[in-house]
Amino acid sequence: MSNHLRPFHLAIPVDNLEECRKFYSDTLELSEGRSSDHWVDFDFFGHQLVIHLKEKIAKDTQSSNPVDGKDVPIPHFGVVLDMKTFKIFSEKLIQKNITFIIAPYIRFEGQVGEQATMFFKDPAGNALEFKAFNDLTQLFSK
Repeated sequence: MSNHLRPFHLAIPVDNLEECRKFYSDTLELSEGRSSDHWVDFDFFGHQLVIHLKEKIAKDTQSSNPVDGKDVPIPHFGVVLDMKTFKIFSEKLIQKNITFIIAPYIRFEGQVGEQATMFFKDPAGNALEFKAFNDLTQLFSK
């Protein structure tokens, strides 16, 4: 296998296509790609994220695991950004009054794997995490 990083593809369920389309395009400022009346593609920082319409999703069945003293929602998805992009993106979200599950902060400060991170949910209840490392070589460090 090649060591060249390839874009991932992730499809997630949403129970209100238009509300979630607005969230991903306006709030997160992602570019929209192809779409139909049942799904929408987005450019998720160079990756392909697709929201698929699915009738009523149980929003209160999510669990969590403790990480660095915070309750991290399980399941969740997201992307690793560079630190400058993370700071700009998190400031935009703060200005847009995003309700954070875990507000932007530095996790594992002063330890191996130190990273900036933040968690929030989309309107369908899908949990997202965005993170960044000053030293990307620590992404998989022990």
